[in-house]
Amino acid sequence: MADQPKLLDRTRNAIRARHYSRRTEEAYVMWIKRYIFFHGKRHPASMGGDQVNAFLSSLAVEHNVSAATQNQALAALLFLYRHVLSDPLPWLEDIVRAHRPLRIPIVLTPEEVRLLLSKLEGVPRLVALLLYGGGLRLLECLQLRIKDLNFARHEIFVHDTKGKRDRVTILPRAADADLHEHLANVKDLHERDLGKGFGRVVLPGALARKLPNAETEWPWQWVFPATSRWVDEEARTERRHHLHESVVQRAMKEAVTATALPKRATCHTLRHSFATHLLERGQDIRTVQELLGHRDVTTTMIYTHVLRIGAKGVRSPLDVI
Repeated sequence: MADQPKLLDRTRNAIRARHYSRRTEEAYVMWIKRYIFFHGKRHPASMGGDQVNAFLSSLAVEHNVSAATQNQALAALLFLYRHVLSDPLPWLEDIVRAHRPLRIPIVLTPEEVRLLLSKLEGVPRLVALLLYGGGLRLLECLQLRIKDLNFARHEIFVHDTKGKRDRVTILPRAADADLHEHLANVKDLHERDLGKGFGRVVLPGALARKLPNAETEWPWQWVFPATSRWVDEEARTERRHHLHESVVQRAMKEAVTATALPKRATCHTLRHSFATHLLERGQDIRTVQELLGHRDVTTTMIYTHVLRIGAKGVRSPLDVI
């Protein structure tokens, strides 16, 4: 009889069977490894609630991790016990859960956004235009394919998002010229790759089997391809992945430094600014919820906290007298 797969291999198989993202898989496996090593390489099947609580407490007390990080570690361990070890979890009610504090998002003013964009150039600037103009998350933007851009209706189709909820958002008209020029360069790159016998991209799910020629077709190529190819050892060919997030993050950090903004602005700050500026202009919150892809409107309502103060919000009584 064939040997049973190792614990982490079984975990990966269980995650992939449920179509979790690759990032979730990497995070869950990492937390399970840390849990095992924390307890001297004991097998998780021999442990339970007390050991889980000890590990989570160590993360909070000794490593000072955030509530979100602690809850991610807990989610990984609960997945392990529920779906890999088939543990009924009778000790689940005794687990310590971290409560995430309500954080007001950092938002730039329109003038600060304009100044920040002026310090960016090339592909990072174009990515930033879509982050602010369409309210995209960074990875959502970098994973866009040519077919996801609808210039006729100025729409962006966002697939395989956080929460697995596809949505449609705005393709800003102000980015049209730069985007068309960029796509012309991308097509030249793709045609050069094809001429060398490459030009293939990874397709989602089982599309590679259903559409055997799609991986080389123009509509399926990345809008923001990486500058170099990588070797797919399983397929025995070279492919081109999308641009890595660190390229844009590094450019954004340098731009924030160059503008001397008195705020801790990141790529995600542009998404927060997109939502807040729409609400300031009178857009209804349900529409903003759909554009952001929030499952619950209460998540979108965090931006209303920003609107209650400032130039268009509540005035200080000191200003009145």
